[in-house]
Amino acid sequence: MANRLAAATSPYLLQHASNPVDWWEWGPEAFAEAKRRDTPVFLSVGYAACHWCHVMAHESFEDAETAAQLNAGFVCVKVDREERPDVDAVYMDATVAMTGQGGWPMTVVLDHDGSPFFAGTYFPDRPRGGQPALRQVLTALTEAWHDRTADVRQAAATVREHLAREVDLGGAPLTAEDLAAAVAMLATQLDRRNGGFGSAPKFPPTMVLELLRRRGDEASREMLDQTLEAMARGGIHDQIGGGLARYSVDAGWVVPHFEKMLYDNGQLVGLYARWGTTLGDRVATGVGDWMLRELRTADGGFASALDADSEGEEGRFYVWTADQLVAALGADDGRWAKDVFDVTGTFEHGTSVLRLPADPDDWARYDDVRRRLLAARERRVRPERDDKVVAAWNGLAISGLVDAGRLLGREEYVDAALAAGRLLLDVHLVDGRLHRVSRDGRVGAPLGVLEDHGTVAGAFLSLCGATGDDRWLVRGTDLLDAALTRFRATDGGFHDTAEDGERLVARPRDPSDNASPSGASAVVHALLAAYALTGEGRWREVADEAMAAVAELGRRGPRFAGWSLAAAQSVVDGAPEIAVVGPPGSARDDLERQARRWPGAVVAVSDGPRDGIGLLARRGAVDGEPVAYVCRGNVCDRPTRSLGKISPPVER
Repeated sequence: MANRLAAATSPYLLQHASNPVDWWEWGPEAFAEAKRRDTPVFLSVGYAACHWCHVMAHESFEDAETAAQLNAGFVCVKVDREERPDVDAVYMDATVAMTGQGGWPMTVVLDHDGSPFFAGTYFPDRPRGGQPALRQVLTALTEAWHDRTADVRQAAATVREHLAREVDLGGAPLTAEDLAAAVAMLATQLDRRNGGFGSAPKFPPTMVLELLRRRGDEASREMLDQTLEAMARGGIHDQIGGGLARYSVDAGWVVPHFEKMLYDNGQLVGLYARWGTTLGDRVATGVGDWMLRELRTADGGFASALDADSEGEEGRFYVWTADQLVAALGADDGRWAKDVFDVTGTFEHGTSVLRLPADPDDWARYDDVRRRLLAARERRVRPERDDKVVAAWNGLAISGLVDAGRLLGREEYVDAALAAGRLLLDVHLVDGRLHRVSRDGRVGAPLGVLEDHGTVAGAFLSLCGATGDDRWLVRGTDLLDAALTRFRATDGGFHDTAEDGERLVARPRDPSDNASPSGASAVVHALLAAYALTGEGRWREVADEAMAAVAELGRRGPRFAGWSLAAAQSVVDGAPEIAVVGPPGSARDDLERQARRWPGAVVAVSDGPRDGIGLLARRGAVDGEPVAYVCRGNVCDRPTRSLGKISPPVER
């Protein structure tokens, strides 16, 4: 028997459609029902690729007795955090404030106004490790709701007051000295043995790494090189199929949490391509091929994630034993692969996550072994795919694939980026409003939040630069105008939800980056790109104000402001806008590659002048040959046939 989730567009909600729990989707109807029945709201937030979400679902939400207790004492609401990041942000703030930690699945109990009075994450089906069983928690909450009403109201009021606090982020702009200090702070947090920052679990610090790439001094380059190489060689990187997992459970990047997310790989494909190393090109190619092979949807977008689990076990699809290698490859190649991939029992039950501690002695043999292992792995039961299309993450993928495609000479990546861009235009933009999700070509109801506007605007501007088609410029700047109209804060920064959006118990506003850029930092990058492409000063003015609003975060916590700091680094350095103009061919391609590796540069390419794009207006080939115009603030140097000789040295 299906519950109310059967008609949902979210694959995560659909996973729970056959639960005996009488789930509701988030909305006023659920709260009205709770008020009618005089019960609290049991809010469960997760996502389709979440391992512990699956565990809690199997233990509790599929259990008839637990479901009966939930149905009797609560109105139960299930939320996909990827579909409703606003709801997730508000109640994650509450969860961290109430418990000191957060994560998914997130479990929050609310009053009829949406104010939380209890919060936690995963609860087991029986007492374990000092943690109460879910049914014990539910009993206590039901008793409190009916017998200690005043205490419940007081707790809810206290948390609501915390959530509703206003934050003024205005401050002084970031200076060269601030950026140097931020990088010095990052150096103190560097794991000098394993790369990356901090201790386990280790997440790819993609945005911080782009900051280090843009600085380019020796200390920054060392941190960049060590971390990118460690991730590339580690178990977090799928050595045979491409793509990187969401994080490593250990400090050495050995064992991943096996879910693979679009938002990570959409950024990493471009970063590894921009790194400018042979290893980086191999990783970027593997990531790009994996994205096109395993994440593309029938309508031209990119799916959100691959699950960590298959056949009920985390990582089963990805791990190997020495005997399995021999069975797939034969004795000689199997033993060789065991040594190359360090198959020594690094995971559970004697299996290993494949790593590449050192380069193989024979790359041709290595590529053949990878191909054969990939074919053998395809015969296993695959992890589930969350096939909803998230606007923000497709925006990241588009920008990453444009860079990787042009740097690696893989035009199919650019073609895929264009197809995803057209899907966002045709499906996600409805009556001038950007919607966050779609599935199977059907747009979902949730409107886009700030990160959707920022990354999709940036993606459209990337497509403009790659194609010389000013229609992408118009669409990108339209989204930026919408962000200024609906999301702008009085201190020059941005709120994460629209002014005319759904009213929650608080209006979320978090300028810090997480696994993907914050909405504020994404918008800043798009604003700077709009300024570079159009020459219109208003975009630069707003970008400067927005960067000032996150400056204090950058000074205090650079690990959580990498994308904003990367933008500020480009501004401080006077990173150029570069027009590459001339007939298609290898000479123009080479110029474009040089331009795209210039730290922080905004690049536009065409076969001739484009009046609708300021950077390309009145700029053409010279003597029929492609040239590059290196400009800063609409003032350009003389056209050149090579950028290698004029790229400025780094002196810090």
